[in-house]
Amino acid sequence: MDYLHQFIYGIYPYIALAIFLFGSLARFEREQYTWKSDSSQMLHAGNLRVGNILFHIGVLGLFFGHMVGLLTPVIVWDTLGVSHGFKQMIAIVMGGVFGSLCMVGLLILMHRRFTDARISAVTKTGDKVLLLWIFITLGLGLSTIFESLNHTDGHMMVLLMTWAQHIVTFKGDAASFIIGAPILFKAHLFMGLSLFVIFPFTRLVHVWSGFASVGYLSRAWQLVRPR
Repeated sequence: MDYLHQFIYGIYPYIALAIFLFGSLARFEREQYTWKSDSSQMLHAGNLRVGNILFHIGVLGLFFGHMVGLLTPVIVWDTLGVSHGFKQMIAIVMGGVFGSLCMVGLLILMHRRFTDARISAVTKTGDKVLLLWIFITLGLGLSTIFESLNHTDGHMMVLLMTWAQHIVTFKGDAASFIIGAPILFKAHLFMGLSLFVIFPFTRLVHVWSGFASVGYLSRAWQLVRPR
């Protein structure tokens, strides 16, 4: 079991990130015509707008929340005078809010995609698996809120932060910090890491384009000359 734990939480993150980066690059280089979100709005709009907005607000909040919460060094929070317990409660509240928004939006989108005959007919198997994978990952994440209430001292949060920071700084003892973590946290981490693995092979690649669109803010104005 120790070897399995070491592989999943010490080696697998690098495998997942390598597939994520090089797979995305290969997809962009070889299959640019498939680099899209495959919108189904023309087939049936329904509750697409509401579900889409709720889902994306939730996802963005969770993404940046995880980035800041896990990758900000502990010494920064200590220097700012933010206690571990207070940070834990902020994570619980914000995770609950954005996670709930994301879950509601996802359920709307899944109901629309799985119950509408026209949309379901053109939905790829990979996209259906992706939606279910995100649903399970999100459900596990929301479930960790209740587990976190048993660790309001922030100690478990610090261990997860240390694990994440050791992974991104290529330190070999990362897995040891979460060997005693509750199974819900471990399952959520595994499902989340696996999203990076399936990312290049699904519609998720359009996320890259979303971040790249920030470059339009610095582009020159388009000059249109009348005849």
